[in-house]
Amino acid sequence: MDLNTSLKAASSPHSPQDDRPVSVGQDPEKAETTAATRDDVPEAVPSHSVEKWNEPRINIHRLMVTNYSFVIMGMSDACLGPLIPYIEQYYNISYTLVSLLFLSSFVGYLVAALSNNLIHHHLGQRGVALIAPSARILGYVLLCLHLPFPALPPLMMLPGFGSGLEDSAWNAWIGNMASANELLGFLHGSYGLGATIGPLVSTAMVVKAGWPWYAYFYLMIGMASLELVLASTVFWGATAESYRATRGTASDGTRTTTRTVMREPITWLLSIFLLGYVGAENALGGWIVTFMLDVRHAEPFDAGLTVTFFWLGLAVGRVTMGFLTGKIGEKLAIATYLVLAIALQVLYWLVPSFVASAVFVSFEGFFLGPLFPGAIVAATKLLPVDYHISAIGFAAAFGGGGAAVVPFVVGAIASSQGVWVLQPIILAVLAFLLLVWLALPGGLRRGGLEHARETREKIGHQVVMAYRWMRGKTRKRL
Repeated sequence: MDLNTSLKAASSPHSPQDDRPVSVGQDPEKAETTAATRDDVPEAVPSHSVEKWNEPRINIHRLMVTNYSFVIMGMSDACLGPLIPYIEQYYNISYTLVSLLFLSSFVGYLVAALSNNLIHHHLGQRGVALIAPSARILGYVLLCLHLPFPALPPLMMLPGFGSGLEDSAWNAWIGNMASANELLGFLHGSYGLGATIGPLVSTAMVVKAGWPWYAYFYLMIGMASLELVLASTVFWGATAESYRATRGTASDGTRTTTRTVMREPITWLLSIFLLGYVGAENALGGWIVTFMLDVRHAEPFDAGLTVTFFWLGLAVGRVTMGFLTGKIGEKLAIATYLVLAIALQVLYWLVPSFVASAVFVSFEGFFLGPLFPGAIVAATKLLPVDYHISAIGFAAAFGGGGAAVVPFVVGAIASSQGVWVLQPIILAVLAFLLLVWLALPGGLRRGGLEHARETREKIGHQVVMAYRWMRGKTRKRL
């Protein structure tokens, strides 16, 4: 079975073999019955056709704009890390207080997670294309005014809301396309590219040019303004009517709400996974500079380059590993990447060398990169199609809040214990992610997610089976 065929099968809310509802947690009363596939009966048609990157033709331009928006998102999220030491000096504040900038972004992401489905239903993708860049622009303009520090955390909610809204909308849209692993790899590779450029530019502005920390956001205003023009142009035809006609409705014609998908355990499991993953990614990106300065005693510009290498590794991993992820299956691939990332994190922590640390954290970024796109594709294979926009949107935006929560926790603890606590915290988060991922339905084999959907496998089933197998082996040895 090729990739396009498997994605079409995964997007269909029914099994092609029988009339049984096959999605995990799907309400049986909402399921349509499908004729059994026989020689004289046509095969069931999915509830909507699977879009391609170049079909319809407007998708080419829309994909270019969404990738550009993720570049801006990466530049926005990753700039705080290199700027933290200079914001601390400017306002004469502690790690805990400056960490509030991370935490306030979570509020914006959370609002985006809860409002994503509503905006799609009433305004369509056009609404996202107008609201998200506008929220960013407003936030950046106010940050450029360098108001007293108590005003900064609320202001960071605005870029957080804009990023969260686009994170949820574009992930859900591209995650339903043919060749989703590869396309999401490029999308999140664009985020990694932005996250690579952001620290490099902000560090050069502050360290080399001697500009104040807020000067960086003048650049962000210009880039977000261009995004507003481009996004509103290419998504102008993506109205609420066209969205409701193709997605967001159950088989009985009723609207699938965010409240409905939040009753689905898989939605929450993926949300928690993405929350932890994005938190680990941004805690590393946000505190690498401070860790390298205080613990590895690096020069300021060298410390800034280290975080650039981390985000560059992340970008390359997302673009290149998406092709491998689809070939070996999301469940096995992501589990393998996590094990390798954990090993590299241990080395980053325990080897007291600046050069070695820079190398280890760069490769760690490489293996962390494919996790987000892989999780989105897993959601499309496990959930019914009318759940995709709401469930993936909620999980992506809720998970994006991890960019605020984990860095804030690191900063709060570092205020009293020192920034070295970054390492054990990240290690614990990565180990937790591995356990959460293994709890997803589907075994560690290609096609396991699709099989789990067909058999309505419950969360944690494979973990329970592995435990029973190991206990049986232990008893035989005794």
